[in-house]
Amino acid sequence: MGPNGSGKSTLIRTLARLQRPLSGTLSENNEKSIALVLTDRVTSSSMSVYELITFGRYPYLGWNIALTREDRDIVDEVIQEVRISHLVDKKINELSDGQVQMAMIARALAQRTPILLLDEPTAHLDLNNRLEIMNLLRKLARTQHKAILVATHELDLALQTADRIWLATPDKKIKVGIPEDLVLDGSLDDVFQFKGFDLKTGKINHDPHRGLAIKVVGTGHELLWTKNALERNGFEISGNGKIEVVIESGKSLAWRIGDKKFPSLRDLVDGLKQ
Repeated sequence: MGPNGSGKSTLIRTLARLQRPLSGTLSENNEKSIALVLTDRVTSSSMSVYELITFGRYPYLGWNIALTREDRDIVDEVIQEVRISHLVDKKINELSDGQVQMAMIARALAQRTPILLLDEPTAHLDLNNRLEIMNLLRKLARTQHKAILVATHELDLALQTADRIWLATPDKKIKVGIPEDLVLDGSLDDVFQFKGFDLKTGKINHDPHRGLAIKVVGTGHELLWTKNALERNGFEISGNGKIEVVIESGKSLAWRIGDKKFPSLRDLVDGLKQ
C-alpha cells in the first residue's frame, strides 16, 4: 500500500521480471514460480472463459502445444476453487468486470505457482465483488500455502484481510507490519494523511453542529448504527447528554425518548430536529 506514484505497480512488475530493477537484485531465479494478474484488459473478447484459463498451462506445454489430461484436470480444479463453473462457456465480452477478474485469477492459479502477484485486483469493482476476491485470495493463501502479494488502494479491505502490509512511506522506504500495528502506531495516518477520517475508530469525523448532546442506551449493532445516524445528522453522543434515547430491540425494533416511541431511525432523527 502507498499513495499514488509511490511505486506499487513498479514493484509488482519488477518482481514479475517485466522490467529491470531500478536498483538491487532479485534472488528468485525460477521464472515458473510466479503467476501474475495485472489490470490490463483482455483483448481477445471472443475467447471463452475456459480457453482463457487454459492459457495458465501454456508454460508447461510441449512442442505440440497440446493440453494433457493433467493440464485439463488442473484447469477443472481451478474452476472449482474459484467457483466459476457457471461461467466457463461464456465469452469474455459477456462478463461483468468482477467476473473477468475472477477468470484472470483462475488463469494465474492454473499455473500452480507458489507465488501470486496481483496489481489492483479489485479496482473498479463493487463492494460485493471486492469482498469476494479478497476473501478468495485469503483462503488460497491459507489452504494452498501460497505467498500472495496484492497492490491495492482498498485500505478497508486490506486492514481486515492482509496478514502483513508493506507500506510505502514518504521517505522512500517500506515499513512492514500487521495492519493493527500500523493503525495504532500512526504509520498509516502519516502516509495517507486522512482528512476528516479517524482511522483508529474507522469513522468519518462529523461536526456536531446542532449543539445538542444525546445519551444513547442500547447494545449490539443497533447501538452502533443509532450513533452513526445521530452523529451524521449533527448530534453529539455523550454519556451526559440532556436527551436519553433508549433502543428497544424486542419483537420489533424501536427507539424511545420518554413516553414517545419512534419506529425507525429516520423518525427519531426527524423528531430530534423539531
